Amino acid sequence: MSSKRPTLAQRSLPMRPFSESLPMALLRAREAVMLLFRPDLRSRGVTEQQWRILRALAHQGPMEVTELAETTFLLAPSLSRILPDLERRRLVGRRPVDTDLRRSVVSLQAEGLRLIAEHAPYSEQMYARIAKRFGTEKLVELLELLHELETSLGELAGELELNPARARKPRPSQ
Repeated sequence: MSSKRPTLAQRSLPMRPFSESLPMALLRAREAVMLLFRPDLRSRGVTEQQWRILRALAHQGPMEVTELAETTFLLAPSLSRILPDLERRRLVGRRPVDTDLRRSVVSLQAEGLRLIAEHAPYSEQMYARIAKRFGTEKLVELLELLHELETSLGELAGELELNPARARKPRPSQ
């Protein structure tokens, strides 16, 4: 019989166990999902961050760099390193904003749309397999719950005045 002694944290910290941490549970779930999508993205020479940019532009249209950073949850310095590569590969284009040449708008180019179209069948196949394994209704419910959680915590962050510059606006319905 093995008697595990409580760890120092379990004995002295007034907080839930690490395995019950919401941020860690979300990260574990994200990693489980990305494990299924990552191989095809890599085979197409696209990183997860690049994919988020392409996907956002495809579904939401051209946007300014700051809005793109917020939409894709990428820090501005990271985005500024990623965009030149996507431009060089002609996946995206960038043009200055007419009223302020310091700002620019990023848009998806034909080559980027082609790459998304090539990945789409694999992506949809993975979604179908996830739905079959996890359950279609449960997957729909999970997405709804995650949207509710995001909205609720965004409101709470606003009430607590936590980093309002990164406060998340409710996402438009797609």
